[in-house]
Amino acid sequence: HLAALQGFSKLSEPLEAVLTILEGCPCKQKGRSHTLGHHILLEFQTWMKGHPQVTLSSLSEQQAVALQRRALSLLTDTQTSFIDGLINIYQLSSVDLAALKLCIVRLQTLNCYKEAAVLGMKLQLQKELNMEEMCVPLILQNKLALVESFVTGHSQLEQRLVTLLDSWCHPSFSLEEITKRFHLFPVSKHCTDQIQPKKLTKQVFRLMEKFNIDQGLCPNALHKRRLDSLRFLMYARFVEKSMTEENWCDHVQVDDLQLQIQLVHLLVRNSELQKASQWSLRYNIPRDRLPRGVWEMQQSLPSHLQHLHLSNPAQTEEWTPPQSHRDKFYQAPITEDKVHFVDSVEALQTCRHVVLKKGGVVGVDMEWQPTFGCTSTQQVALIQLAVFDQVFLLDLCADGFCQHPATISFIRNLFSSKDVLKLAYDVSGDLKCILATWRQFLEEPLKIEGMLDLVRVHQKFRRSQNGPKEVLVGEDSAEKGLSLLVHQVLGRPLDKTEQMSSWAKRPLRVSQIRYAVADSYCLLDVYSALSSNPDYFGLLSADLRSSTSSHSEKSGDKKQKEKEAEQMKRPLSKEVRKPLEDTPPLSPQQLRVVCDNMLQGLGRYLRCLGVDVVMLENTDDHRVAAKLAQAEGRVILTCGQPFQSLRSQVGEGRCLSLDCSEKARDQAVRVLRHFNVQPTPSDIFSRCQACNSDQYVAVPRKDMAWMLQQKGQSNHTVLFLWNLRDTVQNTQYALQCQWAPLSGLDPDTLTFPGGAPIQLHTVPPSLLLRIPHFYVCTRCGKVFWEGSHFGRVMSMFQEVLHVTHAESAAD
Repeated sequence: HLAALQGFSKLSEPLEAVLTILEGCPCKQKGRSHTLGHHILLEFQTWMKGHPQVTLSSLSEQQAVALQRRALSLLTDTQTSFIDGLINIYQLSSVDLAALKLCIVRLQTLNCYKEAAVLGMKLQLQKELNMEEMCVPLILQNKLALVESFVTGHSQLEQRLVTLLDSWCHPSFSLEEITKRFHLFPVSKHCTDQIQPKKLTKQVFRLMEKFNIDQGLCPNALHKRRLDSLRFLMYARFVEKSMTEENWCDHVQVDDLQLQIQLVHLLVRNSELQKASQWSLRYNIPRDRLPRGVWEMQQSLPSHLQHLHLSNPAQTEEWTPPQSHRDKFYQAPITEDKVHFVDSVEALQTCRHVVLKKGGVVGVDMEWQPTFGCTSTQQVALIQLAVFDQVFLLDLCADGFCQHPATISFIRNLFSSKDVLKLAYDVSGDLKCILATWRQFLEEPLKIEGMLDLVRVHQKFRRSQNGPKEVLVGEDSAEKGLSLLVHQVLGRPLDKTEQMSSWAKRPLRVSQIRYAVADSYCLLDVYSALSSNPDYFGLLSADLRSSTSSHSEKSGDKKQKEKEAEQMKRPLSKEVRKPLEDTPPLSPQQLRVVCDNMLQGLGRYLRCLGVDVVMLENTDDHRVAAKLAQAEGRVILTCGQPFQSLRSQVGEGRCLSLDCSEKARDQAVRVLRHFNVQPTPSDIFSRCQACNSDQYVAVPRKDMAWMLQQKGQSNHTVLFLWNLRDTVQNTQYALQCQWAPLSGLDPDTLTFPGGAPIQLHTVPPSLLLRIPHFYVCTRCGKVFWEGSHFGRVMSMFQEVLHVTHAESAAD
């Protein structure tokens, strides 16, 4: 270090000399901390702090411009400190705009799209660059997060990005036209899957919410979302039969002609020809747009059936449900006169005096318009506040009531009061909708005090080994969430029939009001039952205290919290009662698992560490996990309700339940420790991250250059590399995989014996300048190379990695 600093002082032109050194450094573009060029730049920055006279301004304008041009040519490095160092030392932000844009274009020509975007952001050139040319290649490389960063803070670019993605949601969108227009390489199947209309629609709505963009600018995504909702409603009503006729009718009433036509077609497909005819008459759909048989059915319908008889909430409906319903489901012990609608400031005053009473306990629940699987957060339509023998329903759809200062003040006081214990179940979802309803709470955050989330109590209750068997429901129960808790504690589940109601429609039906009352009042009954006998349910009294209590209470419960932390370290599965620490350690290759579709993040981390992992797709039924476990001898990893049924279908200890609220990395550590698996650095990336194969072929740089030439992806870089002599070097990692000979590759088709072609389109030709050898999966053809991800995984899992003395010395 000292020698380097003294060496800079001996240079007659330090700024020019450092550029010359960097230009001559091998692998100068890697941008990794251990490269020679990176170390030199860091040392030079340190030296400059002690020599403030060495600046670009001390040179002539001609000299300064020449050095800036040379510095620009080095900006293909993706290491942040490397780029920032060159920009600061050589004042690159002041370079002529045309020269900066030319540098960006040069990177794009080399297929270095990520580097071009990063440099554009560093130089704050987003507004000066063509958004589509910068972002489209990145989107097709599945780098939407980088694209978001590129446009964030520039409202016009944000809007253009969202409208671009929306245009891709149109049925006539052609990926081939996009690749031709931007002269792009073929897109991999993985990336193609990411730009399917369904996934794109979710991204569009997420970005619309993030960037606060009007939905009217995204007609294609909006239509796709409504059409998907319509299809779900058809499934729920006629296949699953989980939705009432009233709820279904409320949701399928649309004002878009195309959706109205789709509704009629879907009804015909579900053998509901009479309903299709009635809805087509209601919407007056032209005869030439009707599916076969509908017009004929219209003509044959009796006059009293030609008009739909939709439910009228104003019609008389008994408050007390039939005896059969009361025997089957939980009933709130509340008479109709004890339910109060709050839709004005005057009514709110009465509610305030009762609900905010010091020392009180309040059950809090909320309803909003269902999204049918869409990602956008909805605004709250109804808030239920239950106290002993009364329930208040805050009608946020009442004109002028929701955004009234008195309403906002009441919500803030309710949630911040330490003197009122609020009971909720999975309050995180409610809080998201509150923020979507009142943006004021984003500017001045809502303080949460005195809140007990019963979902955490439920988790502890279900993990407890001491809970009585009588409170456990059968394994074939379809109950989940709050309904399951109510069933386990009070003996009857909630009736969730009205859960998917149209909560924004007024007036509400009596059955909806009855459902809303039960959903909030049951929290009081559950809390009372658990508090009266916590030992019976395997709980501690501290489990039923507010999780957001005052500081004095928190400090007094320090020992209790430490005890809870120890409980959290226990395995979550009742099927596998203790970790296998007493057994000999396993290698990752000896553990074969199947991950439920709720644990795909966990599956990716385990596969990254060498575990044989099969992951269910989002569309797979949970029962697929049991079939795979039985057929291939795998352990099932799941979370939530599916555990109850899956564990009965496999052998003892072959099903492990995990906490869904944990991060995927922590879940992976828990699984490794539970099964006493000891991965080593040699196990990292020993399996293909895309297809789970453990067989690779090593491809030298020269052979990769030849393959790119064969596929017409050559440039001057590729032609130059033909003259290099490379030898196949063993990779620094993945030594636990199987190595296949390169001779098994068909030289004409560049495919493996199984038929998989090498995914050459994922290899930018410019990458060959700094990567001496590549590793190709023989099952799917995916190409890998050494990068910084290996070091990140090492750091992330260092607490469970078993590093030998030889490996430590090698590092």
